[in-house]
Amino acid sequence: MKKPGLLIADQPGTRQSGFFLNHQTGTRFFIFQALLALLLLSACREPAVPKPHGYYRISFPEKSYQPIPEGFPYRFEIPGYSRVVPDNSKNAEPWWINIEVPANKAEIHISYKRLNDNLAVFAEESRQMVYDHTVKASSIDGRNFINPADRVFGTIFYINGNAASPMQFYLTDSVRHFLRGSLYIRATPNIDSLKPVIEFLKTDVVRLIETLTWTTSQ
Repeated sequence: MKKPGLLIADQPGTRQSGFFLNHQTGTRFFIFQALLALLLLSACREPAVPKPHGYYRISFPEKSYQPIPEGFPYRFEIPGYSRVVPDNSKNAEPWWINIEVPANKAEIHISYKRLNDNLAVFAEESRQMVYDHTVKASSIDGRNFINPADRVFGTIFYINGNAASPMQFYLTDSVRHFLRGSLYIRATPNIDSLKPVIEFLKTDVVRLIETLTWTTSQ
């Protein structure tokens, strides 16, 4: 009679409980373990994914600034990696220029008007040009700019979304000078791909605005 709680060994070579297996059962057990290991390895292996061709990396130069050439009724600083080109478009007027940034296919259009009791007219025209981008813009944020020391006042517009011009502004001394600027990037508007370029160039536009002064040479 088996005593309760005690393990009674069977005959050698016949026990199939515990750690003892006969030859046939041991072979089947080994095959089972091998198959199980293969299944586990297959399950843990990551699926093959084609390697991407690589992302387009945009490199930006170091920030440096220089004043525009003399001879304009205004002065401001522009990036060292940009150039001033006269505006030769059909409707261009004196002292209209384009500040080109060739590496980023970008331009800052600068137009200038002499005031003659018509500040409100020019300000409204500038505002309307901004809101012409409403169709593509997700939002438009306007911020006032005030520099009493140099008599420069105006508004900066940040045009968010897939608009052709992500930033525009107008500045004036409210008596004689009126200057309008707009940033354009010569590429299909796509905020996801152009955002790094836009953010990089916004800094340059702000620098232009903050360094603007009026001259009396013209």
